[in-house]
Amino acid sequence: MESLRYKTAIVGASETTELGNIPDKTPFQLHVDASVNAIKDCGIDKKEIDGIATTMNPVALAHYLGITPKWIDNTQVGGTSFLIHVRHAAAAIASGLCDTVLVSMAESGKSRVGQSSNSNFSDSSLEGLRDSSFPGQFESIYGVYGPTTQFGLGVLRYMKETGTTHEQLASVAVAQRKWSNKVPRAMYRDLITIEDVLESRMICYPFHLLECCLVSDGGGALIITRSNRANNFAKDPVYILGTGESAETPIVSQMYDMTSSTAFKISSKKAFEESGLNQSNIDHLMIYDAFAHLPIYGLEDLGFVSRGEAGAFIEQGNTSPGGSLPMNTNGGGLSYTHTGMYGMFAIQESIRQVRGEASNQVPNVEVSFCQGVGGMFMAAASLIFTNSPPD
Repeated sequence: MESLRYKTAIVGASETTELGNIPDKTPFQLHVDASVNAIKDCGIDKKEIDGIATTMNPVALAHYLGITPKWIDNTQVGGTSFLIHVRHAAAAIASGLCDTVLVSMAESGKSRVGQSSNSNFSDSSLEGLRDSSFPGQFESIYGVYGPTTQFGLGVLRYMKETGTTHEQLASVAVAQRKWSNKVPRAMYRDLITIEDVLESRMICYPFHLLECCLVSDGGGALIITRSNRANNFAKDPVYILGTGESAETPIVSQMYDMTSSTAFKISSKKAFEESGLNQSNIDHLMIYDAFAHLPIYGLEDLGFVSRGEAGAFIEQGNTSPGGSLPMNTNGGGLSYTHTGMYGMFAIQESIRQVRGEASNQVPNVEVSFCQGVGGMFMAAASLIFTNSPPD
């Protein structure tokens, strides 16, 4: 496959006007809000957009916006879907299938606007219904249900094998609050201590409340086009240097190793190879953090630290403001926002940092690495961005 390095650039990027609790907008309205904001961000005529990638019905979104695409993508593999959309869009543009792509994401994760509920059904009305999904057949029958219990299985094994402490796990939330403390749109901004984390309510061992992601409403959108026309827009372009994707298993109990993500390793290796860079070239890092252990897994599986070193690396302040590897600088899913699928927000912060317009800006960011996860380590994707133009 031909390399995607410098073939495309992100010229528009924006989130929904509001984040957090938005009870007066459906997910569709949030998609439109984010898309319109991204279009305004770069000043493009919407008629120039000929590709759409989204987890909602792309036909409905295109129709509402008045766009007639010649390329669409509806890949749905959880929170990393949008990183994969960016990769697929870059490949489609590079191969001539389309010229300019809108990538859109939105969820009413907190308000649940327009979503059905079983609360009005009697138990008798549910008799005979069976969950035929892989988790329903092979995990939930043993009491494993929901992200905290599904993720918790591997975390406990990881902590036992590596000696990672509860204090080090808690330090992830503490470090990221140091970033969100100066981000006005972040849902949680107050500084916290390791003691605060460990004293917060236990959700599912070993996860305390402050080690679990937020539940919010919101969305975001991107405009991607050919790099040779990227300077024609209102904002400086953010070039796509490297991309990667992978999938491992639909159920967490079937991971090759519950203490490490094979999909992380495969997607990040591909992104580094395509970019021509290595870990030492990365100025800024975003790792999807639905729960506090994900940045720990990510630092190791992406090769930034060795096995068992990530907890201490974070605890020592290396990912905090002023540290050697600034990570999750918007506060992440633990403090900024998390609508259910967080990947788009990680991309948005990478772009803000590379553009030099983040609320808590890291000095001299030239290259940002963004890592996503979908489901309980079901899928992964990696993106590397830069503001340095091609030679």
